[in-house]
Amino acid sequence: MLHLVAEAKLGDRIVVDSAGTGDWHIGQPPDERAQRAAQRRGYDLSTLRGRQIAAADFARFDLLIAMDDANAAALGEICPSEHGDKIRLLMEFATRDDSRVVVDPYFGGDDGFERVLDQCEDACAGLLKALRAQLVV
Repeated sequence: MLHLVAEAKLGDRIVVDSAGTGDWHIGQPPDERAQRAAQRRGYDLSTLRGRQIAAADFARFDLLIAMDDANAAALGEICPSEHGDKIRLLMEFATRDDSRVVVDPYFGGDDGFERVLDQCEDACAGLLKALRAQLVV
């Protein structure tokens, strides 16, 4: 998403951040397999570090995008009621892939990370289109 926002020259209007619902990988870089797959497509993930979602994020951001139902539910459990409508699944924005959630590649092989990238590229393009429509207003 960062790449698409930068390409669209919308970095001054769209803020992209990433956080996990758990505390397992705080301060750690992305999985090496994810970094390799992303690098093959021209994305550099090496500077990213894991952080856990914070209560302030619900007020700070207009959307909180979850990769799957478990993460959406975890967000819902800690989300203040006035911000509940901000939680969405990434794949809601996909245009070519009809999967409900992004697959979890963690326990599989390298091909799983390629599938995740396919899903994310599709859904992020749809998300950017939706955001652009809102920015025009």
